Amino acid sequence: MTEPAGSEDDWLLEEEEEQPGDSMPPEQRLWRVLIVDDDQDVHAVTRLALRNVSFKGRELELFSAYSAREGFKILSETPDIALVLLDVVMETDDAGLLLARRIREELHNAIVRVVLRTGQPGQAPEQRVIIEYDINDYKAKTELTTQKLFTTVISALRAYESLNMLERSRVGLGKILAGATNLYQIHSLREFASGVLNQVSAILDVGADGVLCLMQQDTGDTTVVAATGNYSPLAEGEHMPTDHSLWPTIAKAFATKKSQFEHPANVLFIHTQEKRDVAISVTPPWPLAQIQRDLLEVFCERIAAAFDNLYVYGQLRKAQEATVVALADLAEFRDGGVGGHVRRVQRLSTAIAERMKERGVYQDELTPQLLDMIGLASILHDVGKVATPDAILLKPGPHTPEEKTVMQDHANVGRTVLERAAKMVDGPSYLTYGAEIAGAHHEHFDGRGYPNGLKGREIPLSARIVAVVDVFDSLLHERTYKDPWPHPDVMAYIRERSGTQFDPEVVLALADVVARDPDFGA
Repeated sequence: MTEPAGSEDDWLLEEEEEQPGDSMPPEQRLWRVLIVDDDQDVHAVTRLALRNVSFKGRELELFSAYSAREGFKILSETPDIALVLLDVVMETDDAGLLLARRIREELHNAIVRVVLRTGQPGQAPEQRVIIEYDINDYKAKTELTTQKLFTTVISALRAYESLNMLERSRVGLGKILAGATNLYQIHSLREFASGVLNQVSAILDVGADGVLCLMQQDTGDTTVVAATGNYSPLAEGEHMPTDHSLWPTIAKAFATKKSQFEHPANVLFIHTQEKRDVAISVTPPWPLAQIQRDLLEVFCERIAAAFDNLYVYGQLRKAQEATVVALADLAEFRDGGVGGHVRRVQRLSTAIAERMKERGVYQDELTPQLLDMIGLASILHDVGKVATPDAILLKPGPHTPEEKTVMQDHANVGRTVLERAAKMVDGPSYLTYGAEIAGAHHEHFDGRGYPNGLKGREIPLSARIVAVVDVFDSLLHERTYKDPWPHPDVMAYIRERSGTQFDPEVVLALADVVARDPDFGA
């Protein structure tokens, strides 16, 4: 071999000036090239010829294998090998050809470039080999001068880089499609924001260090909706601190309404149709390559609509809750309530369900749907009283047996009305759980309640929770027919009926919740 005598192949190295953001992560800075040949002299000469070769500012890292078996092992264990310079005749006359086939069929590596080098072209005719084996070039060792080896290597590296970028794009787009689909199923803004940050980290293949901020159009305040990794403490505050190192880049993104890539701070800007601005800041350990920027922009375009959908969902949820509260307030008003009972039942029922989840009880019954819907469903516990005649509902004295029967029938009325409404909705909804609660929150754990004498876990968990909460709140607060009880007396009453009227696990959860937050007992 001879050294390059001129610059006639230098055009192979001519590329546009590399932009700062196109730098690769440190572990990928060297192009990995594997030499597979049973002749040690071939290894020595090849290393000598390629000793000063670099492409796009990245030098070569050469690996040596002296048999096809050893070459296969190195390829199996070493990621990102870009090029294999492969001899044909080694431990067998076709060892190199078989290795070329194993690379594609067993390792499923379609992007590594395979250049066949043979000293005996007659044993592996070029035309037959090119057709029958998935190789990328065929060279006789006698024709591979240093100049031509240089040309072959650079051409192979360029092709590998293009294929590698296409593969990274394919994988990245797959992550975008999968991640965006999952995000559409989340109905909490903070959970959604955390999911977005984690998905961005997955696209970049880096740790989940990021911040998602939402700008309020009316005030210009920037709220931290979610923060992960090293930035998690930011989620504890409401506003993004203006003295934080990320703030200048985030502020610039909001001001220019464009994504900013200023390593180490990278801010993705999202503007939704609902005219809300979102900034996602991530700090990977290296400047983002153009392909990563492009993928992130595609991801942002895809989830912009998800932010709008989440906003619309929240508005519908609020309107739905307001309607339910109004209906429940009507029932409470007719029952002589002085206001606030249904809202307190809503808050306390949710808190007790969450505490029971923490304690690990009734895990088969404490489904995510129940945890999400019990608060809204609990509001409807006494909706059946709307159908109870005033003469019975507001009677100050004791009821006759006949009146008691009519009074107790409100449980069946509430369940029937809500079940009928629930059938208009696909799948379980707050109406489904509301029907359970309305129909069974007067059942007793020992089977002595009404209307159906259900016992223990025959009573839906939602109703067992609201049974405790309804009595607790009714005793604790003033009603037209009674004065409020002191908190210790109320807790004593509830505990005395644990295991008879009430589920013991719910009673324990109530005690924990009230101990944690005294406002529940106020």
